[in-house]
Parts: sequence; C-alpha cells; structure tokens
Amino acid sequence: MAPMMRLYEDTIAGGAPDVPLPALPRMIFVVHGFVTIESRRLHDDEAYAGEGAVSMQVGREGVTVWRFELAPPASRSGVVRGPGVHSLEKLSAVLDTIPQGEVLLRGDSVAFPPAGCAFLHTHKGPGIRCLLDGGIRIDTHGGSTSYGPGGAWYESGPEPVFAQAAADRPSRFIRVMVLPRALLGKSSIELLNEEDKIKPRSQQYKIFVDQAIERPAG
Repeated sequence: MAPMMRLYEDTIAGGAPDVPLPALPRMIFVVHGFVTIESRRLHDDEAYAGEGAVSMQVGREGVTVWRFELAPPASRSGVVRGPGVHSLEKLSAVLDTIPQGEVLLRGDSVAFPPAGCAFLHTHKGPGIRCLLDGGIRIDTHGGSTSYGPGGAWYESGPEPVFAQAAADRPSRFIRVMVLPRALLGKSSIELLNEEDKIKPRSQQYKIFVDQAIERPAG
C-alpha cells in the first residue's frame, strides 16, 4: 500500500502543556499565534519542517497551526490530545502517485490577485492544499469544487487541474507536495496548452521548505 498524507488543524490554548509529536516527515504552518519547535519561535505565516520527534510549545496567546504529515498506510490517526488542545483531521489522502526513487518535501504558498488563475496544468507529485485567504475553484476529474478559507483538497499530480481564484479579493493557499528529489529548487508545474506557456502567470509563490526526505514507508 502507498503512504498517506494527512492534514490536521491544531488549536492549542495559551498555557497548555507541550504537545509531543512522533517522528514523521511533516510541515507545520502557523495560521495564527506563535509556537516554539526545536527552539525556533514561529509566528503567523511561518513554518517548520522536519522528520524527527518534536514538541510544540505555546505561549500565553495560544496558536492555530496546520500540520501536514506523511504516514505509513493504515497507521493510527495523528490527532493529538491533551489539556487545552483541539485537534481536527481536515483531510487525508493515499499517495498512489508518489514518484519513484528519491523524494523531497516541498511546502509553499500560492497567491493570486483578484480573478487570477492557474492555467490547465499538472505536477510531478501529489499533495494537499488548504486555502488561507479568499476563494478558489478547482476544476479536475471532470468536475468543479469551490473552496473558502480553511477548505482543503488533494491533487494527485498527473491529473490535469485548472484553478480560478475569486474575482473580488486576493486568494492564497498553503500547499505540501512530495516530488522527485531531482526537482530540488526547481518548479514542479507543467502547463498543458501551448498557448498558455507564453502568457504571463498571475500566481506568486512563497517557499517554506524544499528539502530531501527519506522515502515514506508504503
């Protein structure tokens, strides 16, 4: 069986005890507040990535994070429990299209101006996205789905996707993908229509993590 990617939303109250996490490849994105991980204090719009066991430490204000993790197939849930902790699994997906050979974990954000779009495209590996701001419509698998802030979706990579952002406000989503290690520092997107390749692209990217990882078990 293929490994899994899971996205959790952890809301931790101020003054709560440290929250331990087992060793897994992951990225933790701070939605609001601040958290300390491995002596790094992270604020809004910052992220941590690693593969080892860590703990999340919060201050008096508390924090909400999005935690993207890779896990073996049929592994137990990664929902964390404890005083002052509310943990929710937002989405999980089996990575049937994980690339062969050595891989990397890429975490970034994709931002669109009002009415921006991502032309019909594919990626070199699978991943989960979660909308941070605005609104977006995702056209794939012959259907369309619209998402508001907090909405999460999975893209397999090889399946063509067209994305249309909201017309009346900027939009931005957070994304974590598993890609071939040969793409370290390189784009993973492939536009499918020749006419789109010469058009200016409206989306802007912010890289949080782009690092080699051990191939997930599965």
